Amino acid sequence: MIDQSLTVRDAIIQRRSIKQFNGQPVERDALLAILEDAIWAPNHQLRQPWRFVVACGKELVELYDVLKEFAIPKWKELSEDELEKQMKKFKTPGGYVFVIVPEDARQKERLEDYAAASMLVQNVQLLAWDRGIGSCWKTPGYLDNPKFREALGVKSGERIISMLQVGYFDEMPKPKPRKSVDELITIFEKQA
Repeated sequence: MIDQSLTVRDAIIQRRSIKQFNGQPVERDALLAILEDAIWAPNHQLRQPWRFVVACGKELVELYDVLKEFAIPKWKELSEDELEKQMKKFKTPGGYVFVIVPEDARQKERLEDYAAASMLVQNVQLLAWDRGIGSCWKTPGYLDNPKFREALGVKSGERIISMLQVGYFDEMPKPKPRKSVDELITIFEKQA
């Protein structure tokens, strides 16, 4: 079998956000290899303004407990069946990557770091896609909850910018239409 990777163009155009994972675990080695390559994202002054909290394999059970507490309102009042139904969306991804960036007091650097980390997230998504692993970038409000941050070991002066769910899937989502570049571009003309 020939190991054929996607072209950059194919990876960008074919990648989809996956929301329906099939529950197959993502191997730690595969996820770490993806992150090892993803860190080559462009970043200002080579600050590499990111770190990760990764959960795949045995630590997912502990992460589910944390997610249940913060993502399911009134989870203690639900029946076991209702709770399991609500938790399904958290239990079917094969792994999680939380991308954490410093919150630099200087606005320019803070924006540069966020932009660089966003490029890193896209790298993760494209590299995962090339391996047949889907992903979805999530930004639920509880990422900023002090107790959630504490549970993940997020330090003062840091911010979680992404809860990236990763995993295998059975069905490819259909592409959603995009605006034409003609609708988005203005050719520069010097203003008088």
